[in-house]
Amino acid sequence: MNKNQLIDAVRDQCDGVPRKTVAEVVDALFDTIQTTVTDGTDVSLTGFGRFTRTERAARTGRNPQTGETIEIAASRVPAFRAGKAFKDQVNGG
Repeated sequence: MNKNQLIDAVRDQCDGVPRKTVAEVVDALFDTIQTTVTDGTDVSLTGFGRFTRTERAARTGRNPQTGETIEIAASRVPAFRAGKAFKDQVNGG
């Protein structure tokens, strides 16, 4: 499912709400999650999951083509951890 399909699916569940309004809400939701996690604060949606920012330490890697050792810099990456209700639904429970 891509973003347009998500917007259409949400619109189908909201009687009478224009597609443009649903698209604005979906965009605002994504923007808020991205901004909050970028600032280092977790976004926790009970029953759904938690969006967090994690730290990756610097490490040594290897170029698979040449076998040369390279240094990989430390970085911050977004992460998502599914909540129990979400996991249970996916597992058919």
